[in-house]
Amino acid sequence: MNTSPSSSAQEARRALGSRLRDVRRDAGLTARQMAAATGQHYTRVSKIENGAQSPTDQDIREWCRVCGADDQVADLIATLRAVDSAYLEFRRQSRAGLKRVLGAHTQQRYEQTQVFRIYEHNVIPGLFQTAEYSAAMLSFWIRFLGAPNDVDDAVAVRMERQRILKRGGKRFVVVLEEQALRTWFGDARIQSGQLGHLLELMSLPNISVGIIPLMTEREAVASAGFWIFDNELVALETPTASIQVTQPAECELYARMFEVLKNSALYGRAARSLVLDVLADLVP
Repeated sequence: MNTSPSSSAQEARRALGSRLRDVRRDAGLTARQMAAATGQHYTRVSKIENGAQSPTDQDIREWCRVCGADDQVADLIATLRAVDSAYLEFRRQSRAGLKRVLGAHTQQRYEQTQVFRIYEHNVIPGLFQTAEYSAAMLSFWIRFLGAPNDVDDAVAVRMERQRILKRGGKRFVVVLEEQALRTWFGDARIQSGQLGHLLELMSLPNISVGIIPLMTEREAVASAGFWIFDNELVALETPTASIQVTQPAECELYARMFEVLKNSALYGRAARSLVLDVLADLVP
């Protein structure tokens, strides 16, 4: 399975293109006839149907008019909106400050979700971060994105979201790579405090943390970190954007990948021992 974030947005465009191809074929038109009827070049019709290019609202209206499928316009445009919103650029969002760069991590989404499944390969998940660790990490992204320096407000938003950890009826199933424990944000003191906080959270009954050791035999390696919110949404982040996956078949693939990764992880006393070993390595 490819867990590359960019593949999710591409799959959504392909799914929309496939629906438009079906509309055309149901009308008994060839791609060249569609191009001629809508005043487009044949290659653009091909690109839209194969997901290489997104249609506009007007493209969809014209497409359906030619095919006698005006009853499908509203649904197809709604699908186009979903494709567009699945890929959220951080730089555009961050113009008003990093505290507004949320992606799928909204308070409403957190309130609605009962089971969080989280895989991270090089960072402690935001829900588990200390304020100092979070500030060190967000300070880099503020510089990288050229965003206004609202690090205190951005950290406050993250800390407020963490209240959900102690909310009744919610479960958090987390798989971390050992590299996530060893990637520093800030200095050794900040990293040490973060790992100590992680150990505290690992003792909570509604939180399960598995850690995959470095240099261990394993079935699979995921190409990106991802969060699964119940069975409804998968969220991933690239250096420049947030990707949100809602197609049931693709969400199921991420759920299967999560189970495979879980099988390679250590739990309980063995996981805590691994965190303590990394902590010991921080001591000069």
